[in-house]
Amino acid sequence: MEKPQTDPMATVEGLSGKASAALGRRVFMRYIGATAAAGVALSACHSELVDPGTTGSGRAGDAIDFGDISEKDVNILNFAYALEQLEAAFYMQAVMTPYSGITEEERRILTEIRDHEIIHRDLFKTALGSAAIPGLTPNFSSINFSSRASVLGTARVFENIGVSAYNGAGQYIRSADYLLLAGKIVSVEARHASIIATLIEPMTTLFAPDTVVYANSGLEEIRNPEEVLSLVRPYVAEFLNGRNGSGRR
Repeated sequence: MEKPQTDPMATVEGLSGKASAALGRRVFMRYIGATAAAGVALSACHSELVDPGTTGSGRAGDAIDFGDISEKDVNILNFAYALEQLEAAFYMQAVMTPYSGITEEERRILTEIRDHEIIHRDLFKTALGSAAIPGLTPNFSSINFSSRASVLGTARVFENIGVSAYNGAGQYIRSADYLLLAGKIVSVEARHASIIATLIEPMTTLFAPDTVVYANSGLEEIRNPEEVLSLVRPYVAEFLNGRNGSGRR
C-alpha cells in the first residue's frame, strides 16, 4: 500500500518571515479538513508508518532558537512542531519495538496515538513550509523500550508536558485559526494523557491528580515555553531554546 499523503497544501508555496504567520483563513481551514481526512487513511495503514520521516535532519549539538514566542505566531508553530516531532518519534519507536508482555489492546492504543502524533507533526511542517525548524534528532537513550513501565511512564510524561505546553502557549497565539487548531490538538493530547494514565494505574488513582489539575481551580497545569523546553531537552540531540514572558496559572 502506498503511504498516504499528508501534504494537502502542496500548492501552497513555502512560507517564510511574516508570510509564515499569515496563512489565508480559507486555505488553512481547508488544510485542517484535509488533514482530518488523511487521518482516516493513516489509521488504515498502520504497517506503513515505520519511517521517522521528518526527524534527524538536524545535528547533535546544534542550537535551535525559536526566538521570542510572544512575538510571532510562526515561532509558536515551530515550538509546537518540535514537541510533535518528539512525540511522533517516541511512539513510532514504541510501536516498532513493543515492550515485553504488551497486550493487543495496549498495542492498539499506542498505534492510534502514534498516528495522531504523526498527523500533528506533518500538519505543522506543512503549514510552516520553509520557515520550519530542521527535523530533530531524538535521544531516547534513557528509555528502556523493552520495559512496559519505562515506555508508559515516559508516555505519561510526554503527554502531560504536551498538554501544559499548549495551555501555556495559547496566550501568545494571535491568529484565531491557529488558536482553534491548538485547541483541537490539546484536547486530543489530553485524551492521550488520560488513557496512558489508565493503562498505568487502572481504577487505582484519579486519572488527573493534583499535580496535573489544580484542586483549588479545577484547571489544567500551564507551562511557558522555556519551562517545557527544559523538560524535553534530555530527549533531543539538538539544543532547544526559546524566549517569552512568564506563563500564567
